[in-house]
Amino acid sequence: VQLQACGGGLVQPGGSLRLSCVASESIFSSNAMGWYRQAPGKQRELVATITNGGIINYADSVKGRFTISRDNAKNTVSLQMNSLKPEDTAVYHCNLHIIRHGFPPVDYWGQGTLVTVSS
Repeated sequence: VQLQACGGGLVQPGGSLRLSCVASESIFSSNAMGWYRQAPGKQRELVATITNGGIINYADSVKGRFTISRDNAKNTVSLQMNSLKPEDTAVYHCNLHIIRHGFPPVDYWGQGTLVTVSS
Protein backbone atom coordinates (compact mmCIF):
# COMPACT_ATOMS: atom_id res chain seq x y z
CA VAL A 1 0.00 0.00 0.00
CA GLN A 2 1.30 3.44 -0.89
CA LEU A 3 0.19 6.63 0.81
CA GLN A 4 0.26 9.95 -0.99
CA ALA A 5 -0.07 13.08 1.15
CA CYS A 6 -0.53 16.67 0.13
CA GLY A 7 -1.57 20.03 1.54
CA GLY A 8 1.36 21.30 3.55
CA GLY A 9 2.78 24.77 3.25
CA LEU A 10 3.53 28.05 4.96
CA VAL A 11 0.81 29.74 6.99
CA GLN A 12 0.69 32.56 9.49
CA PRO A 13 -0.19 31.93 13.14
CA GLY A 14 -3.94 31.64 13.50
CA GLY A 15 -4.31 30.42 9.94
CA SER A 16 -5.61 27.15 8.55
CA LEU A 17 -4.37 24.32 6.36
CA ARG A 18 -5.89 21.09 5.20
CA LEU A 19 -3.85 17.94 4.72
CA SER A 20 -5.08 15.00 2.67
CA CYS A 21 -3.75 11.51 2.19
CA VAL A 22 -4.92 8.82 -0.20
CA ALA A 23 -4.11 5.14 -0.02
CA SER A 24 -3.36 3.32 -3.25
CA GLU A 25 -5.81 0.51 -2.52
CA SER A 26 -8.81 -0.34 -0.42
CA ILE A 27 -8.16 -1.86 2.97
CA PHE A 28 -10.67 -4.44 4.12
CA SER A 29 -9.05 -5.33 7.43
CA SER A 30 -9.63 -3.31 10.57
CA ASN A 31 -7.44 -0.27 10.34
CA ALA A 32 -6.75 3.25 11.43
CA MET A 33 -5.55 6.11 9.29
CA GLY A 34 -4.04 9.20 10.74
CA TRP A 35 -1.33 11.77 11.04
CA TYR A 36 1.86 11.95 12.99
CA ARG A 37 4.31 14.83 13.03
CA GLN A 38 7.97 15.36 13.70
CA ALA A 39 9.39 18.74 14.54
CA PRO A 40 13.13 19.44 14.23
CA GLY A 41 15.03 17.84 17.07
CA LYS A 42 11.97 16.06 18.41
CA GLN A 43 10.51 12.60 18.23
CA ARG A 44 7.61 11.76 15.98
CA GLU A 45 4.31 12.19 17.80
CA LEU A 46 0.71 11.29 17.17
CA VAL A 47 -1.53 14.09 15.95
CA ALA A 48 -4.80 12.33 15.21
CA THR A 49 -6.10 8.96 14.08
CA ILE A 50 -9.44 7.62 12.92
CA THR A 51 -10.42 4.00 12.53
CA ASN A 52 -12.46 2.60 9.67
CA GLY A 53 -15.29 2.41 12.20
CA GLY A 54 -15.01 6.12 12.96
CA ILE A 55 -13.28 6.07 16.34
CA ILE A 56 -11.14 9.20 16.65
CA ASN A 57 -8.16 10.00 18.81
CA TYR A 58 -6.46 13.40 19.09
CA ALA A 59 -3.32 14.57 20.77
CA ASP A 60 -4.19 16.92 23.62
CA SER A 61 -2.21 19.68 21.95
CA VAL A 62 -4.52 19.78 18.90
CA LYS A 63 -7.92 19.09 20.45
CA GLY A 64 -10.41 21.76 19.49
CA ARG A 65 -8.22 23.04 16.66
CA PHE A 66 -7.72 20.05 14.35
CA THR A 67 -10.38 17.82 12.82
CA ILE A 68 -9.66 14.46 11.24
CA SER A 69 -12.01 12.78 8.80
CA ARG A 70 -11.92 9.93 6.33
CA ASP A 71 -13.75 8.66 3.30
CA ASN A 72 -13.56 4.88 3.27
CA ALA A 73 -14.92 4.66 -0.26
CA LYS A 74 -12.10 6.88 -1.55
CA ASN A 75 -9.40 5.52 0.79
CA THR A 76 -8.63 9.03 1.99
CA VAL A 77 -7.98 10.71 5.30
CA SER A 78 -7.93 14.45 5.83
CA LEU A 79 -6.79 16.73 8.60
CA GLN A 80 -8.30 20.19 8.88
CA MET A 81 -5.97 22.35 10.93
CA ASN A 82 -7.29 25.62 12.31
CA SER A 83 -5.85 28.19 14.70
CA LEU A 84 -2.38 27.04 13.81
CA LYS A 85 0.47 27.88 16.16
CA PRO A 86 4.22 28.10 15.56
CA GLU A 87 4.61 24.95 17.64
CA ASP A 88 2.57 23.06 15.04
CA THR A 89 5.49 23.46 12.65
CA ALA A 90 6.64 19.99 11.66
CA VAL A 91 6.75 17.40 8.93
CA TYR A 92 3.39 15.66 8.97
CA HIS A 93 3.28 12.00 8.04
CA CYS A 94 0.23 10.08 6.95
CA ASN A 95 -0.08 6.65 8.55
CA LEU A 96 -2.10 3.54 7.84
CA HIS A 97 -2.20 0.99 10.66
CA ILE A 98 -3.66 -2.36 9.67
CA ILE A 99 -4.82 -4.86 12.25
CA ARG A 100 -5.14 -8.46 11.15
CA HIS A 101 -6.44 -11.12 13.49
CA GLY A 102 -3.65 -13.54 14.38
CA PHE A 103 -0.92 -11.47 12.75
CA PRO A 104 1.22 -8.55 13.90
CA PRO A 105 -0.14 -5.13 12.92
CA VAL A 106 1.38 -3.46 9.87
CA ASP A 107 2.17 0.23 9.45
CA TYR A 108 2.48 2.14 6.19
CA TRP A 109 3.79 5.71 5.99
CA GLY A 110 3.44 8.49 3.49
CA GLN A 111 6.37 10.63 2.39
CA GLY A 112 5.66 13.52 4.76
CA THR A 113 4.50 17.04 4.06
CA LEU A 114 6.00 20.13 5.70
CA VAL A 115 3.78 22.51 7.64
CA THR A 116 5.41 25.78 8.65
CA VAL A 117 3.57 28.22 10.89
CA SER A 118 5.36 31.52 10.95
CA SER A 119 4.75 35.22 10.55
